[in-house]
Amino acid sequence: MRRGEPLSRARSYAAARKERAADIDRWLTDLFRAATAQPYGREGRGVAPGRGAPDRFDERGAAAHAGGGVALVAVGSLGRGELAPGSDLDLVLLHDGRDDIARIADRIWYPIWDSGVGLDHSVRTPDEAAKVAREDLKAVLGLIQARHVAGDAELTRAVREVVLAEWRAEARHRLAELREAADKRAESSGELAFLLEPDLMDSRGGLRDVQAMQAVAAAWVASAPGPRVREAYELLLDIRHALHLVTARGTDRLVLQEQDAVAAALGLLDAEALMRRVAEAGRTIAHAVDGTWRTVDRLLHGPAPRGRRPLADGVVEHGGEVVLARGVNPRNDPVLVLRAAAAAAEAGLPLSPAAVATLAAQSPPMPVPWPTEARDALVALLGAGRAAVPVWEELDQAGVIVRLIPDWERVRHRPQRNPVHRYTVDRHLIETAAGAASFTREVSRPDLLLIAALLHDIGKGWPGDHSVTGEIVARDIGARMGLPPADVEVLATVVRHHLLLPETATRRDLDDPVTIKRVADAVGSREVLELLAALAVADGHATGPAAWNSWKAGLVADLVRRVRSVLSGTPPPPAPTLSPEQAALARHGGGAVRVVGGSVTVVAPDRPGLLWRAAGVLAAHRLVVRSASAASAGSTAVIEFSVVPEYGSPPDPATLEADLRLVLAGRLDIEQRLARRTRSLRPPRVPVAPPRVTIVDDASSTATVVEVRAHDRPGLLWRIGRAFGECGLDVRAARVETLGAEAVDVFYVVDRAGRPLVDEAQRAQVRERVLAALR
Repeated sequence: MRRGEPLSRARSYAAARKERAADIDRWLTDLFRAATAQPYGREGRGVAPGRGAPDRFDERGAAAHAGGGVALVAVGSLGRGELAPGSDLDLVLLHDGRDDIARIADRIWYPIWDSGVGLDHSVRTPDEAAKVAREDLKAVLGLIQARHVAGDAELTRAVREVVLAEWRAEARHRLAELREAADKRAESSGELAFLLEPDLMDSRGGLRDVQAMQAVAAAWVASAPGPRVREAYELLLDIRHALHLVTARGTDRLVLQEQDAVAAALGLLDAEALMRRVAEAGRTIAHAVDGTWRTVDRLLHGPAPRGRRPLADGVVEHGGEVVLARGVNPRNDPVLVLRAAAAAAEAGLPLSPAAVATLAAQSPPMPVPWPTEARDALVALLGAGRAAVPVWEELDQAGVIVRLIPDWERVRHRPQRNPVHRYTVDRHLIETAAGAASFTREVSRPDLLLIAALLHDIGKGWPGDHSVTGEIVARDIGARMGLPPADVEVLATVVRHHLLLPETATRRDLDDPVTIKRVADAVGSREVLELLAALAVADGHATGPAAWNSWKAGLVADLVRRVRSVLSGTPPPPAPTLSPEQAALARHGGGAVRVVGGSVTVVAPDRPGLLWRAAGVLAAHRLVVRSASAASAGSTAVIEFSVVPEYGSPPDPATLEADLRLVLAGRLDIEQRLARRTRSLRPPRVPVAPPRVTIVDDASSTATVVEVRAHDRPGLLWRIGRAFGECGLDVRAARVETLGAEAVDVFYVVDRAGRPLVDEAQRAQVRERVLAALR
């Protein structure tokens, strides 16, 4: 099946929508005729299609005036002929001032309510309809696409003509209002293409954006949506139709637990295949609506200066856009497409749609290996930072990127079903490259930094560990781009180890010499280290707020400092000491606590069980541990927690500190409180992967490293720590991190004699005890 081709099952959905609209039209027409006639017997009540026959009326009693001066008009989804199974009816009863309009309205509305169909209704004279349209954006958008159902067709036509004429006459004002509403909708609902649970109607790139484009076209300001947008729109309508069938309600949010069922209803393989379709449709619509808004902006703010300003060889600025110079023939210049893109990004201007279409249709294949000029243009494009993103999107929508980098097809529109990620794989890559542009002056090879950022997750288009497969793909792409062999090796190494620094910093004890040596051996040079350090920051920011914070940034910076010392041959840094603030807390003696906003610091004499008992107090106070770091400085233990309230307001810091001190003094048993909390918790609404406990060999020579991955829930850290205590183990150091709803916790544990575990039976027991605690 071609990408974008309507699904066979979806074709039946489109037919079902038309058929249902026709059924509803017939039903409403019967209701209207009955309502405008004189009933004989009891007052008639019609029923919905499929619910029985409507009441009979005495046709002889119908007055000559029946149906004259009154019309029933469909707006909204019924007006557009897009009625999904759970859609409400939006109806307007127009009249010319008839005295009996209230009786007519009741005879139409009540049967609809009785049928259980949702109804949004209004009764207006033509003047009232026009007045409401002037004041209410939703009303005017409905009337622009209103459709006559029954009654006086001339009345409907007259109202539509007046509303459309005023919409066009007031286009400058009304389109500014429409643009503002679209911006607010996008801000509150996010981008359809990049959400785990998108709103098919209101998200940016959703159905309402196409309807906004249709409204702009009705104002004669821009052209109507083209075939690609209409195809994407129909796909979203089909998905919404299937969602209504699966959920048996009129919902527009495609939540995680419904995605597999919706995919099956559409004949798709699974939820990932569905969400890839959603992403592609959303980006197609978002790209098109951006072009529509640029046209609207020219109306609102006046045209840009019409002069031509040279930007690069064969590329000029004209009318606020980047266009091709006169006489340029793209067929003779394969590098022109990248040169034009770089010029647009560096100037902060959009590529004109005509230029993109010409370049996409006429550019010859890029020679392999690429000429130096092409590689330099790519680096210049990426080095423009945020301005590169919309230009890249233009080229991607036109199919240019896949022709330049064929492996891009495997990650294009690929969803990342993980709440930590806010973008599809391909958009994440260009966002990372844009972020990496801020660090080009901090590395010796800014070109390799930008290319590595663009390719660091390219392996996600292949099975297996994406870092391993990505290294292979990066070698091929680097050679294709004409990089020298030594540069290809650096590029491949950076892609292979792009997660090394953040994963090591957050999951390993940085005071353990084995940790630093393993990173130094993998990195091999200061050049690669600085590239990885810059890429870690750019990657984290492009992933999302849950993936990068000041805590992680500090740990990565510390790791880089230590590894740099090893690579330089200088002595390793001294053992950690208490900061002045921590030292002040330690002077309290038996244990001290400081709570400042979402940061909780515990400083106390080091002893077994300190970490998990403190975590238990936090859980009992309904605080979710987002990250934690535990370490020892001499005989003093320091635990830094980052916490957020599970819901509501945070607990009183004084009460929290008091309970923590009681636990440190051994005067508070927190277990009963947590047991009550556990019994009151509801299980997850959606299936979650089973927990995993791994003993990581060769990660330390002085402790056993246990990595725990599980769905996060209150008291998780307390349960894990208690399991270690039951096995007679002490947690010497820990790195705890919560990524979205997933906990990734790493513990350095030793036995009572302070030694790592070597007995296989004991190691197996530890693994089983921790797994049991997580169930």
